[in-house]
Amino acid sequence: MPTTTARLLELLSLLQLRRDWPGPVLAEKLGISHRTVRRDVDRLREMGYSIHSSMGPDGGYRLDAGTELPPLLFDDDQVIALAVALQAATAFNAGIEEAALRALTTVRQVMPSRLRHRLDAIEFTAIGRGPGEAPPEPVAPEVLVAVWAAVRARSVLRFDYAGSDSEPTTPPRRVEPHHLVTSRGRWYLVGWDLDRDDWRIFRADRIAPRSPTGPRFAPREVPGGDVVDYVSGRFRGSDGGNRWPCTGTVIVHRPANEVLPFVGDGVAEDIGSGRCRLETGSWSWVALAASIGRFDAEVEVVGPPELREAFALLAARNAASVTVT
Repeated sequence: MPTTTARLLELLSLLQLRRDWPGPVLAEKLGISHRTVRRDVDRLREMGYSIHSSMGPDGGYRLDAGTELPPLLFDDDQVIALAVALQAATAFNAGIEEAALRALTTVRQVMPSRLRHRLDAIEFTAIGRGPGEAPPEPVAPEVLVAVWAAVRARSVLRFDYAGSDSEPTTPPRRVEPHHLVTSRGRWYLVGWDLDRDDWRIFRADRIAPRSPTGPRFAPREVPGGDVVDYVSGRFRGSDGGNRWPCTGTVIVHRPANEVLPFVGDGVAEDIGSGRCRLETGSWSWVALAASIGRFDAEVEVVGPPELREAFALLAARNAASVTVT
């Protein structure tokens, strides 16, 4: 049976989800009687929340915005959501970094110590293009808290890790957790895999932490010394930092202003006569050649030789794909 305080928090959270709540529906969701709902609503009113009620068999409740800010009440999941949102705002170049940091500090000061300690344990690195990028996909709050706590305590994290849909769940992993990051709309754990003696990146939504955690460990430095460069490089297929493993230079028979909108992190500069010099990269040589072909123009390969070979291989594959059998 939840305590009165916990029940009030849950009731307040429900009232904030939608405009009108029938009393019987609230009672069913909270697992209490309609009479107890009325008493809890009265308690919230005494705390300063403006809650309107309607009479009749379908009578219900509505939380209105007041002119004054009532006492701040947060449940554990809301603390996590608040910390993630405000810390993400400080990481992106949105022009509100300072305001978000002040808001995080202000909210922290009015929280009880239990929630304040939990808020302080929430640290992560946001890797993305900015506010326009999709938010991270949902991960169970208890998973994020367990990972955050292990990173902060420098304790070996033991967890079950689910593979892809076509792969079975792997045996329990033993990992020294170093960083929790968000990138490309997902949560990831960056850690040193003790059984594989190497760095690994794990999707947090596939992690099922085991208790208790393992022994303490001495922090290691991620390859290159920067977690943002390391994770970005790994997603590009590179083990040598935040760069493409295959980069080349070509002459594209189009002006630079027609090429630039589509080169991503590549570089294009005009060289006259309606042509431009393009330096760009990809995860493989054939993929690089294919990506350059999207400009629908004549191309002269400057180098390296691997890119010329990739164009020849791609041409042979394309020719074979249209051969009539």
